[in-house]
Amino acid sequence: MTHPLLDEVEFNADGLVAAIAQCADTNDVLMLAWMNRDALTQTLVTGRVTYFSRSRQELWRKGETSGHTQKLISAYLDCDMDAILLKVKQTGPACHTGAQSCFFRDLT
Repeated sequence: MTHPLLDEVEFNADGLVAAIAQCADTNDVLMLAWMNRDALTQTLVTGRVTYFSRSRQELWRKGETSGHTQKLISAYLDCDMDAILLKVKQTGPACHTGAQSCFFRDLT
């Protein structure tokens, strides 16, 4: 897949871009993960959100082992082109802890 904006994405020195997953229905922020160009391309082509695991140095499709998948609804680049907002349909919890969102620790 070639999208004109794909070449404009500002991947960091490691070839990654931050990707924020947000529930398309509620607008709740679910998680932050990383994508390389292949993960982003696979996500846009298949509609199934794919990330890049920094620890394993490989692609991972969200929900591959847990069944807690993310279906892509839409994707947006921020104004600096160095972060992606993914609007998703989340099946099951988004967090590996079992929480609906990875953002559950209140700092205030």
